[in-house]
Amino acid sequence: MNNPSSTTDNNLPNNGKRNQRLLILAALVAISIVAYTAYYFLHSRFFEETDDAYVASDVVQITSEVAGTITAVHVDNTQQVERGQLLIELDKSDAEIAVASAEAELARTVRSVRGLFSKSSGLRSVINARKIALHSANEDLQRRLKVAAEGGVSAEELQHSRDQVAQLEASLATSTEELETNNAQVENTTVTNHPQVLAAAANLRQAALALKRTRITAPVSGAVARRNVELGTRIAAGTPLFAVVPMENAWVDANFKEVQLEHMRVGQPVEVHSDLYGKDVKYHGKIAGLGAGSGSAFALLPPQNASGNWIKIVQRVPVRIALDPKELAKYPLRLGLSMKAEVDIHDTSGSLVATQLRAAPQQVTISADQGAMIDQKIVEIIKRNSHELAVKPAESGVL
Repeated sequence: MNNPSSTTDNNLPNNGKRNQRLLILAALVAISIVAYTAYYFLHSRFFEETDDAYVASDVVQITSEVAGTITAVHVDNTQQVERGQLLIELDKSDAEIAVASAEAELARTVRSVRGLFSKSSGLRSVINARKIALHSANEDLQRRLKVAAEGGVSAEELQHSRDQVAQLEASLATSTEELETNNAQVENTTVTNHPQVLAAAANLRQAALALKRTRITAPVSGAVARRNVELGTRIAAGTPLFAVVPMENAWVDANFKEVQLEHMRVGQPVEVHSDLYGKDVKYHGKIAGLGAGSGSAFALLPPQNASGNWIKIVQRVPVRIALDPKELAKYPLRLGLSMKAEVDIHDTSGSLVATQLRAAPQQVTISADQGAMIDQKIVEIIKRNSHELAVKPAESGVL
């Protein structure tokens, strides 16, 4: 038969070991809590992160500004193109005919306007001749009136003299009106800057511009995507052909929860990782701006809070993160890739509203060579069809 006291004595060491382990565990938990609390207050609370982030960029839609048949396609999907590179050529036969017609119309207009100036000179000569004739007829009438009382001329002859004076007066008045009407069309102008010539020159420019637009070039550098055109297709003006994506200016749209936005400001540094390259590759960016609303607010069918079945859900707001161009060039990204973003919110002195995201405005550079060639051609056409010397564009008012 066992002795109870001996059993109790054997359990005492085990209880001591168990209590010791519990104390160690409690100490470890306490240390962990203190360490986490210290880590949170000293470091973690100054960072906000999300994996709901994606690469975004401008998508430049390439369209045709004129209708035509595609005769050449020089690029394909995934191809990198440079700004100004030829992408598509359209049949230019109709455009060339329109240019030739506009040139002929300009020449005809110049000659027509020359006729208006010549007509004014001719009318002045006619008026001077009719004034002389009227003066002579008046003197003849006065002489006949003096001798009419003595019977020197017959009444019929006197009446003929009066009719001739009246006829010459009417002719003079008609010529004067014609001169005024003609002067109204050429007054304060020359052949070069006459409104009809200006209109014809504008039509020539428009035709030349349509001819130039049969060659479609890249407005930006980037990768070709969504090609939607084939050789021989007849397209209308405004038809989408494909897109060019300039990935060197890509950014990240990180969707943070609304509870994470309290201390976010424009200009705060951001560390970004791509699922494409993994954690070994870091992108260093900064907050460029905070979205104007949540995604649901701009949805096609936004939630209706008054419907009776609304449930409060934490919303996410897109935060735009600008990336370092040098890092983008070294590790290129693609549109729509998943990213992980961590924002350092130590510095909260920045603005809540972005004033300017781009250092320079986006714009297409239009070559001045084509315009200069058309201007020179207009000057030559006017010179060939008028007696005026060719004048500089600033002096003529045409160009």
